[in-house]
Amino acid sequence: MTTRAKLTVYSALATALASLCMLPLLSTRSWLTHAFLVIAVVSAVGAGLRRSPLYRWSVPVAQVLVLLMLMLLGFAGSALTGGVLPGAPAMRLLSQVFSSGLDDIAQYALPAPPTAGLRLILVSSVGLIAVLVDTIAVTYRRSALAGLPLLALYSIGNGVAGDHGSWVWFGFASAGYLVLLFAEGEDRVSRWGRVFRGSARGTISSSRISQGGQQVGVLALALALLLPVFLPRWDLGLLDSGSSGGSSGHGTGGSVTTSLDPLVSLEAAISKPSDNELLTYTLDSDLADQIYLRTGSLDQFDGTNWKLGSTVVSDLPATLPTPEGLRVTNVPRIEGDFKITGLEKSWLPMPYPAASVQVPNRGEWKLDPITRTVLSPNDKAISGLSYHVSTLDLRPTADELRTAPPAPQDVRERYTALPSDLPAVVAEQAKAVTADARTDYDRATALVNWFTGPGFKYDTSIEGGTGSNAIAVFLRDRRGFCVHFASTMAAMARVLKIPARVAVGFTPGDSKGGDVYSVSGRMYHAWPELYFPGYGWMRFEPTPSRGVPARYSEASSAPTTAPSQQPTAAATSSAAVPAPSQSSDCTAKQRQLGDCGPKSKAASRTADESWLLSGQVLGTLAVVVVLIALLLVPMFWRTAVRRRRLGGGGRRRPGGDGPVELTDAQVLAAWDELVDSAWDVGIPPDESRTPRSAARRITETADLDADAAAAAGRLALATERVLYAPAGQVTTAPLAADVRTARRALWAGAGRAGRLRALLLPPSSAQLWWRTSDTVRAARAAVATRVGRAAEAVTGPVRRLTGRRKGSTPES
Repeated sequence: MTTRAKLTVYSALATALASLCMLPLLSTRSWLTHAFLVIAVVSAVGAGLRRSPLYRWSVPVAQVLVLLMLMLLGFAGSALTGGVLPGAPAMRLLSQVFSSGLDDIAQYALPAPPTAGLRLILVSSVGLIAVLVDTIAVTYRRSALAGLPLLALYSIGNGVAGDHGSWVWFGFASAGYLVLLFAEGEDRVSRWGRVFRGSARGTISSSRISQGGQQVGVLALALALLLPVFLPRWDLGLLDSGSSGGSSGHGTGGSVTTSLDPLVSLEAAISKPSDNELLTYTLDSDLADQIYLRTGSLDQFDGTNWKLGSTVVSDLPATLPTPEGLRVTNVPRIEGDFKITGLEKSWLPMPYPAASVQVPNRGEWKLDPITRTVLSPNDKAISGLSYHVSTLDLRPTADELRTAPPAPQDVRERYTALPSDLPAVVAEQAKAVTADARTDYDRATALVNWFTGPGFKYDTSIEGGTGSNAIAVFLRDRRGFCVHFASTMAAMARVLKIPARVAVGFTPGDSKGGDVYSVSGRMYHAWPELYFPGYGWMRFEPTPSRGVPARYSEASSAPTTAPSQQPTAAATSSAAVPAPSQSSDCTAKQRQLGDCGPKSKAASRTADESWLLSGQVLGTLAVVVVLIALLLVPMFWRTAVRRRRLGGGGRRRPGGDGPVELTDAQVLAAWDELVDSAWDVGIPPDESRTPRSAARRITETADLDADAAAAAGRLALATERVLYAPAGQVTTAPLAADVRTARRALWAGAGRAGRLRALLLPPSSAQLWWRTSDTVRAARAAVATRVGRAAEAVTGPVRRLTGRRKGSTPES
């Protein structure tokens, strides 16, 4: 492996090892594989371009452009023209994803969920550092200075990680940097010579110097890792970030800081269903087994995902404020006791709308007054928690919801906002489904019946996502799980100017006997909430075979806040409901959740985070790489031919220290290189001319300077000596240097466009096509000859035997 190749590999390795310090920033680690892929591609691009005669500054520019293309493919691939070509829509989408990542930085604590925005920021940052390290260490051969961007990457990653960081990451980053220094150091020492003389004790080999430097580096790294263990620690406040956590949150000025992304957690839990118990509860209601436990709602849709739009929280009061939109008075209450047994990193599960919450250390808990989401002070506070909730037993009828007045203007503007790039199919489908409905309630019911009808199928193997593109794909394929159904219905409701948001939480628990109910990991759920003035936010259930269909009674005397046990006709006839098992172990609850049929293998797939490029994007990327490689074949072939022609060192006479003698083949190869170099800049060869006449023509046409003209003349004389002089003539002139001198002059007079054509599409590369054609013709002729011989071997004896029979006479 050449020194440049070693530096390229070790630069990529150093960047990859330094990026390990950013592992604690996200709750999952698969984004790092994406970053490693980006490092490999960027390094490979740099290695390829450095083999071409490009200016050094153009290599990092090309690497940055390739990095941008990789980010577009990975995070905005759906907006690329034809799936390949970037354009304004793709750049806008990438900008939106990046902006959402900046918002996520301010919203989430560590470890943060692997949102698309955060993954884009991390992967692109690692890619930029890879370009910087490769440029400094390989392109400009300054490996020591490459430690600065590596140090910046480590410092930022470890500084943000804080207590989540580890000395292990420093060890990895330092080891990568040392390996890079060793590679360049060996190359520098090797240039000094193999042996150093003049030492008091004789000679010192360069290999011993290199080994000594490596030993010093390893010792320094070991001391840096081990010495802090034995030294006292001083907190001088220079790097002390103070107490962690968000602001105090007093009044309404506290910022929302949480490491929970409810939809990411929900998608992961649904794709890996678990029977582990998460919490238990008791409710003094006749419909306790049909009431959803809501952890919160997501009221802002930016086209990338649904998220919590509130930016402020308040201290959790003993009595919660009146729910938004509720005007009904004298509403009875439902009392419930809850016990967390296995739930972690969650907002507080409660029936909706809760009137009061009693939790230990209430002063540490926060409330989002808009969505009524109760936030824990930290991720561990909810583990093993026991709390009491008092909930309003609100049961409006269908007639009451039909006659609800229009929503206030501020509510309508806030909860019907949609991104400008929402696919047109969402509005078209929403209007088509609700064409016969006259009220908001009837439109909502029509949407529910459409989703729970036979056209849609519940399928957890589908990749998660709630953005505009995911909604369009879901409406096209009509397969998905609760997140797809809830987010799509909420978006369609907003198109119809019905205020909507997405709620997350759990479906009703299983009875453990008496009034105790148990909630397991299989009950994670998402559903849409629609706003009706006078009653507030009402639950609807569009997901087939999951949850309890929300059906509001037509009779005003019947309590209907909690839905009926009987599903709607559309849901009952849905073909998406799996066939129930005949086993006696299949309970009514399991049949309701669709868990009785044979388990799908796809249900066990992990829908954790999706960093890997889809198969379509990978295929497109492969096609693009192949096309680019084919277009660059002439350039690389021409470079290889030139290196081969000028790479011969000649030979010296045995035992002599005189000039190097060139073989006849080396002289002719140098002349061919001069002719081809002139051809590349627009002076085609003329086979009818002698070498001196051809050199004179090249000199006059290209207007070469004196040095270049003299070099071309020496090449012509040497070539004529080989072609026409008696055998035994010796050439000692440095013809390779003459070729380079003449070639530089040819390129200098060719202009920028001529040089670019000579680089990318050199006319002399036509010889490659000629050689390929000759090879193909020769191969075809050889095959035809062999086939003819084989046919002759088979048919010859038969033909000869037949001829003898025809020419013989019968015996008398």
